Amino acid sequence: MSRGIKKHLIALSISGALAAPSAFATNGYFGHGYSTAEKGLAGAGVALSHDAMASATNPAGMVKVGNRLDVGAALFSPNREYSVSGAPAGPGTDFSLSEGTFESDHTLFLIPHIGWNMMIDDTSSFGLAAYGNGGMNADYSNVPTPMGFAGGTTGTFGAGNAGQNLAQLFINASYAKQINDKHALGASLIFAYSEFKADGLGLLGGFGLSNDSTKLTDNGDDTSMGFGVKLGWQGDVAKDLSVGVSYQSKIAMSEFDDYAGLYAEQGDFDIPASASVGIAYKTSPSSTLVVDLQQIYYSDVDSVGNSINNLLQCFGGGDPTAATCLGGSNGAGFGWEDMTIIKVGYEWAMNDMTWRAGISHGEQPIPSEEVLFNILAPATIETHLTFGFTMPMGSDSEFTFAGMYAPSNDVSGVNPMNQTTVQNITLEMDQFEVQGTYTMKF
Repeated sequence: MSRGIKKHLIALSISGALAAPSAFATNGYFGHGYSTAEKGLAGAGVALSHDAMASATNPAGMVKVGNRLDVGAALFSPNREYSVSGAPAGPGTDFSLSEGTFESDHTLFLIPHIGWNMMIDDTSSFGLAAYGNGGMNADYSNVPTPMGFAGGTTGTFGAGNAGQNLAQLFINASYAKQINDKHALGASLIFAYSEFKADGLGLLGGFGLSNDSTKLTDNGDDTSMGFGVKLGWQGDVAKDLSVGVSYQSKIAMSEFDDYAGLYAEQGDFDIPASASVGIAYKTSPSSTLVVDLQQIYYSDVDSVGNSINNLLQCFGGGDPTAATCLGGSNGAGFGWEDMTIIKVGYEWAMNDMTWRAGISHGEQPIPSEEVLFNILAPATIETHLTFGFTMPMGSDSEFTFAGMYAPSNDVSGVNPMNQTTVQNITLEMDQFEVQGTYTMKF
């Protein structure tokens, strides 16, 4: 590849990573993986690092990947829908939904990434990486008038086209050290940037459910920022067996001031902590089995973990300034539970190619009683099936590819704010993704 084309690839990846953070939900709203090689292994890589994106999983591995630059992007396609069965209540105090099945718009997203690593000496390295951490996206248009609402309103929640978009970009600066011939430690300073907008939720304010209905919805894009750390260790503990551990701190983000009447704690939306442990076992000189176990602590963030039951204390004539109303100090959220994900991958070399396959599984985080608000965040995926490969493109370059299919999964429950009649809500999602990375070694 010519030097000019390489420069254009680098510039495109940097500008894309910084200007277009991702909007997707796989393991809750975290990605199922980050590095393209790891995505071929269903996201596993705590004990086996491949490239300069290793810091997104375990910064200790950066000292093992050498001098390199990895640039690439994913095309991600999540198909989201919700279904409602059961007649809406008549006009009154019920918060009814229209019957039918409704699909979310915007089913294709471009997610760029870039990672760079430099060996300081034989036993230490410094690296930078920029990538989409995750997000939530749903956008429902052309939804008929909810029968229970007066005044000719339209849209899922009776206030026009409804949806939200939460996108998160991480930029990591990492240092790793090989402390002896068997063990390495690493640490990353993480700068996190989030963008958010919500539309079509104004009727919630009309029902007296928000501390501040002027900062509830339709206020355009808002941003927040914060800092956190990721720590990691990799070690060779026996012949052909390596172990890795990593921990990412909870990241305290600045508030979404324009949506202080929507999310708990006046628009606060912190990024939850996560922890992973993994093994890599060489089953032969040319093949490796990798297994990771990841825990994501969604319940520790009020905007994500608080239940809609908090809001029910405001519903039907309650006090909209109460702490449990939207935007309050204990305001309602999505009701998500913590997630535990197991990831299993296998890679093998054949001729000049390295091939990969993997599967991951984790119980989706949405309890059945929390389906109403999760129409906006239908993160129902539990299983990812992946494959991939790396092929050389010269003495100092290579191309890595990964594909992912997440089979359809759903969760059902009752609309808790429709109390005169019974309405059942089902959320459903499936996903496809392809990702490619071009690598330059130096």
